[in-house]
Amino acid sequence: MPQTHRKNTNHKSPFVQNLLQVVLFKINCPKQRYSRPMLTAAGVLTIIIMVVGVLGNSLTIVALLRHSKLRTVAAAFIASLCISDLMLCFLVLPFSASQFLHGTWIHGPMLCTMVPILRYGSVGVSLLSITAISINRYILIAWPHLYQTVYTKFKVAIYIGLIWAFSYSIQIPTMLGIWGTYGMDEKLGTCSIEPDEYGHSSKQFLFVMGTALPCIAIIICYAKIFWIVRQSHKKLQQNSTGNKFKRSEMKITKMVLAIFICFIICYLPITIVKVSDKEVHHAPLHTISYLLIYLSSCVNPLVYVTMNRQYRMAYLDTLKCKYNSNLDSQLTQPPASKSNNMAISYLKKVPASDSQKV
Repeated sequence: MPQTHRKNTNHKSPFVQNLLQVVLFKINCPKQRYSRPMLTAAGVLTIIIMVVGVLGNSLTIVALLRHSKLRTVAAAFIASLCISDLMLCFLVLPFSASQFLHGTWIHGPMLCTMVPILRYGSVGVSLLSITAISINRYILIAWPHLYQTVYTKFKVAIYIGLIWAFSYSIQIPTMLGIWGTYGMDEKLGTCSIEPDEYGHSSKQFLFVMGTALPCIAIIICYAKIFWIVRQSHKKLQQNSTGNKFKRSEMKITKMVLAIFICFIICYLPITIVKVSDKEVHHAPLHTISYLLIYLSSCVNPLVYVTMNRQYRMAYLDTLKCKYNSNLDSQLTQPPASKSNNMAISYLKKVPASDSQKV
């Protein structure tokens, strides 16, 4: 009898296994953990984020393709960021919205494996692209004489390829079941990374390292950028009024704070929740942290693109279907030999008119 019992349990079909997981989730996850109003609200918000994210990122990509002068090095990383966010909106958020609205996973075991891979991969590409943009701006301002050597077209293509390859290849051990496994997380009620037969899981590592390292890199880059800009303004302050100095410095501060605060708001909560609440005692916090990750696919175009006047002009021309835009004639690519102030002007952290007066 014991042998027969083991044989039956070891040869359960994937459909039966997934059905048992769903039943266990409904038994172990009472209504007070995930209330219907909370799930409905999360589902509706996910749909809104998905629609806005698709429109915003698609518009950005089209604007980059149609306006040749926008296709700078920084724009290449922005395009990588937009493509990863677009993949998240198209391939992950529809299933997330469905799961919220139905209260459980209804799409089978195969998609329960594929969707987490796409989610972790897209988030990884987004984080590394944001980091690459920060490093790019730092080199442009701090080491302008090295800029054209570090950022040739071929090297930029390699950088972006490495970002995508690393974001998905780091999941290979989990795909093979060596370091955790993909499947239904019965405590959380979602498809995610589960411990393997030895109790090992890569989830905490991915969240901590995936947030901590980019965060440290971004802090260092923008701290150095702000310091260089501040010193540059101090040296030339005698040629400008104090009010203009304060206004320009304030704009730089706001841009840096906007980039960093959005990064922290979107990515830090999920890291804290995953590490501190492994047993899912506070389910609403997990739901909110996932929504913030999804929200980043909408925030990125706003922070990295629409705050730039030139991109806003490109957006308007794209929406008006202007194929022969005057935008191209108004944009210039800064040579690597220019001074730090010209690099700052290019990044639009200081208005061009102010930098010229300084």
